[in-house]
Amino acid sequence: MATTYKVLAQAAPSATTETTLYTAGAAAVVSTISICNQAGTAGTYRIAVRPAADASTTQKHWIVYGATVPANDSIMLTVGITLAASDLIRVYASSGDMSFAAFGSEIS
Repeated sequence: MATTYKVLAQAAPSATTETTLYTAGAAAVVSTISICNQAGTAGTYRIAVRPAADASTTQKHWIVYGATVPANDSIMLTVGITLAASDLIRVYASSGDMSFAAFGSEIS
């Protein structure tokens, strides 16, 4: 089995819209998720991890809900999330001035 270390995904979701950050193509380990707020005011974000078998995001999927990123700042979450093929990481931001990135490895 080969392990490929890489930038898994990057997204800048529209304000208040839940968006898929990453869909695992194979087994994957997400080591770090960054949240960058480019606005001059604080913003909030959410992160959900959803198994492929679940059709929509529900309360049980949220791992972060309503956390704050200060104005013009970033948050780095070192998490070690393990995903099977087709599992998803979904994100939500309070404004369109936030971006997310996932870093880790895919195992094939």
